[in-house]
Amino acid sequence: MQVIINQHPFELLPGASLANALEAYAAHAPFAAAVNGVFVAQRDYPQHLLKEGDCIDVVQPVMGG
Repeated sequence: MQVIINQHPFELLPGASLANALEAYAAHAPFAAAVNGVFVAQRDYPQHLLKEGDCIDVVQPVMGG
């Protein structure tokens, strides 16, 4: 199944979770993730199953002043 992570297509196995997608993307902490514009709690990543065409945004905090 294909999903979009930060505007790049990724191919995942059917039934993949958000945790699987983040591993494929090689996301490094700290970050937050949203699926189709809705943020998902980190504790829910393994149970949050993805569907074909889901759009995932991985955002990292920006430090500055």
